[in-house]
Amino acid sequence: MGTKTVDEAGAETGAEATEAKRDEETVDVTEKDAKDEVTPVTEETDGVDTDGEDSDLGEVVEESRPAGVGLGAGAVVSAALGLVSLTGGWIGTVAAARQTLVGQLETASSASVAHQIQAVYGDPWQATALWAGLFALAALVTGVVVLARPAFGAPGRVQAPWIKSVAWAGVTLGVIGLLLAVLKYTDALLGLPSAS
Repeated sequence: MGTKTVDEAGAETGAEATEAKRDEETVDVTEKDAKDEVTPVTEETDGVDTDGEDSDLGEVVEESRPAGVGLGAGAVVSAALGLVSLTGGWIGTVAAARQTLVGQLETASSASVAHQIQAVYGDPWQATALWAGLFALAALVTGVVVLARPAFGAPGRVQAPWIKSVAWAGVTLGVIGLLLAVLKYTDALLGLPSAS
């Protein structure tokens, strides 16, 4: 009888072990199934609730992805326009050459020396200054828009540091270019020599 009891106890222990293994396998399978179910549910409900209604989270995710591209491009354009305003650029050179030609055609040979200097050299200089000022103003406005854009966007969206740096460079170059253009246009910087 004692042996039988031990056998019954052993059988009970074996049955309990088998049930425990089944429970562990059930738990493992359930956990694996739960993990597998989480991935598709997340992908399918990225922008839609389970009820089929649109959620604000999907719209915020879609808006945040391309935001850095446009702001980065705007910052680079701002810096490039600032450089063009300082160097003069092709358009400023063509405008100055055109103004020189117009001055030569419209000025009579009997005109005073001061009038000839103004028509042939002064007007082209001012045309160059005008185009440089327009480029500087465009650089300044573009840089300010890039810097101010995150304030009007989605809250919590952080602008990349390089975008801020390049935009500030564009604003700075725009201010310097605008100042130099005004000084050149008013003949305060490198004005025409006197004709006397």
